[in-house]
Amino acid sequence: MLCCLLLWPCVTQALTPQQALALATGDGDERSAVLQAIVAAPDASSTRLLLAMKAEQVKLDPARQVLLIVAANGDMQDALTGKPLTQVPAALEDVMLNNRLRGELDQALAVLQLFAPATGSERLAAARALQQDAKIDYLPMLDMALTKEADTAVRTELALARAAALSFSPVADQRLLAAKLLGASRSPATQLLLNQRLAEETDPDVKSALKNSLRSLESTLAFGERLGALFTGLSLGSILLLVALGLAITYGLMGVINMAHGELMMIGAYATYLVHLAFRQWLPPSWFDYYLVLALPAAFLAAAAVGALMERLVLRWLYGRPLESLLATWGLSLMLMQTVRSLFGAQNVGVENPAWMSGGWQVLPNLSLPFNRLMIIVFAGLVLGGMTLLIKRTRLGLFVRGVTQNRPMASCMGVNTARVDTYAFALGSGIAGLAGCALSQVGNVGPDLGQSYIVDAFMVVVLGGVGQLAGTVYAALGLGLLNKLLEGFVGAVLAKIAVLVFIIIFIQKRPQGIFAVKGRAVEA
Repeated sequence: MLCCLLLWPCVTQALTPQQALALATGDGDERSAVLQAIVAAPDASSTRLLLAMKAEQVKLDPARQVLLIVAANGDMQDALTGKPLTQVPAALEDVMLNNRLRGELDQALAVLQLFAPATGSERLAAARALQQDAKIDYLPMLDMALTKEADTAVRTELALARAAALSFSPVADQRLLAAKLLGASRSPATQLLLNQRLAEETDPDVKSALKNSLRSLESTLAFGERLGALFTGLSLGSILLLVALGLAITYGLMGVINMAHGELMMIGAYATYLVHLAFRQWLPPSWFDYYLVLALPAAFLAAAAVGALMERLVLRWLYGRPLESLLATWGLSLMLMQTVRSLFGAQNVGVENPAWMSGGWQVLPNLSLPFNRLMIIVFAGLVLGGMTLLIKRTRLGLFVRGVTQNRPMASCMGVNTARVDTYAFALGSGIAGLAGCALSQVGNVGPDLGQSYIVDAFMVVVLGGVGQLAGTVYAALGLGLLNKLLEGFVGAVLAKIAVLVFIIIFIQKRPQGIFAVKGRAVEA
């Protein structure tokens, strides 16, 4: 399609109305011919037309004689001149795009970005796009772009795009050179290209070079995949840690089997959703990126308040009766889920990420670390640090540890054990709310949100050792990493089963968990 690129420096007339209509309504060959003319001699009007066609904003008037561009706000302009239209024709017709035209539009726009006064990132994206759909016809254009490009990163990608185009050469020596050059790539798209060329290659020397390059590239990509699996496991482990930290207090320290713990997370997630909605509807758009500053305390307080009510009204009468507390909290979980369904509906709701949590950090060509997951890992560490300081260094933490170890003695020393129970349960519930706030940033929020994590949370607490924060950390991160590493070999379902079997065997051999409680403890 792009064999006319050597004519780039020439100055020709702008796109004519007849050519524009042929691009919109012609057959495949006519459209390709117009795209050749545009790429060979681009101007502002033709570039604007191609961008509008890619965005499906181009319309035909009822007589199919004039092309119009419809903006997102409904305004219309002439596709060639760019002049606004005051009188809008009725019954406009859409311009039909087939797969062939979409692909050729992408190629043409990539070429225009290489030579237009674009930013380095745009030229870099254009060079990578040309690598994925290389043709031997691209060589003149790529050679010209390489002579003009000063950015090192863009030149590297252009060289790989040139090698990809050279791999389609009819000359065996050129294909051999291309095979060796493509081995330096680190892109998954190059792996697909090498496999494709290997399947079609007939020359034995070129085939050998392609196999060597493919092995080198696969080794590099496998390293990135392993790092990605480790990061995914660490991310899952940090989420499990957030979920289990609150349970480590309500179950590990207080001995309450709280089946409503997942619903407390759900309350924190919905509190985040309400704050997000309030910022979106009632406050200036520039404030939206800071809604988490208010959402975090709102999620904590909402879940803590519900947890305190649960403890004061129901659970305070059930301490030392684990079966009854399990059944009672299970009933409370059903009540909370139905209440949320009545207030917000049964459908999931979406919570948008702030701009600073969108996107990701591109570590390798096949490894991108999402910012929202990175922030959750950091947030889990901060919550863990804060909770550790609270339990170890504050008066409330001293009372909680005292009541947990010997309730009668703590009461004899003047500690209001009933109040401590409420504070501790509210603290564990509030941390569950923080976990719900974090989960809202990586998925949708719905009435069944907590059901996906409650079993895993109990497994983390039991495996780590009841009442042991250090054990909770080790268990959460270990289970997250083990689960994701096994998924790469046996799949998600079998990995889940394997982890469960491992926990059962481990608890059989070591009932106290990873860390046993040290010192003397007297049952209340």
